[in-house]
Amino acid sequence: MPRRLDDLVICVRDLEQAALDWQALGFKLTPTGVHPFGTSNRLAQFADNFVELLTVTDDALVPASAPGHFSFAAHNRDFLMRSEGMSMLVLHSTDAHADAARFRADGIGAYAPFDFGRDAVLPDGGTARVGFSLAFATDPAMPGIAFFTCQQRHPPELFWKPEYQRHANGAARVIEVVMSAEEPAAHRDFLERLMEGPAALAPGRLTVGESDNRVTLLDPSELARRLPGLASSSSPRFCAARLAVADLDATRRTLESNGVGFAMTGGVLLIPPVATHGLALEFVEQEAS
Repeated sequence: MPRRLDDLVICVRDLEQAALDWQALGFKLTPTGVHPFGTSNRLAQFADNFVELLTVTDDALVPASAPGHFSFAAHNRDFLMRSEGMSMLVLHSTDAHADAARFRADGIGAYAPFDFGRDAVLPDGGTARVGFSLAFATDPAMPGIAFFTCQQRHPPELFWKPEYQRHANGAARVIEVVMSAEEPAAHRDFLERLMEGPAALAPGRLTVGESDNRVTLLDPSELARRLPGLASSSSPRFCAARLAVADLDATRRTLESNGVGFAMTGGVLLIPPVATHGLALEFVEQEAS
């Protein structure tokens, strides 16, 4: 079975302002988490995946990249020098060290696994130590963006909190990530190895993963059809995330009451990237499984 979506890393220059903007979109965010390598985050958490707003808070702590060692913090610092937006796609893992070995064997990531821990603030104001192991994958044909798998090395209840998963906009989980690419088919081999599943090709598009854990690449014409007004790029990039909600009309009412601009096309509610710090959001109604 193909891997499932775990986390979307969205780089922002001002975490406090980005948090206010995402709260206006109807998301409940976790308290600030501080990493030991110079970055901080706030999460919009769902039942089994999340969106991560991330910024660099202490450049002196950012480790440099080195042969065989991918620097998460340096990658995101460098991304922010160019723009805000989604810099990394994270997939779920139960053994990141094994993933790192497989990525090396498959030629998609010759990097050592990365282990770290941080304190998580709990809903009652207390803290708990949480630990993670990461395995990185990159593709020279996708410069400036990266991928990794994440294994959580702590009891699940320390991280996943129902109190953090109740969003005014009704968002239940991320079900799809949309990318742009001049030639989607050119990235088939990398994505199949990364996702551990077969890709489906159609004119102007490539999709890999199950319907509720999907990565879709669109060429410029297909991107313009699905996300009107969104500028295409000569290099592959992350353009949008699709989120499932139980009641799209309730989502619409929440956004209207908060003064958020959006467009409705068929059964899709679209928020432009200017409102989210660089990543378009699509909300679609989906029955709970």
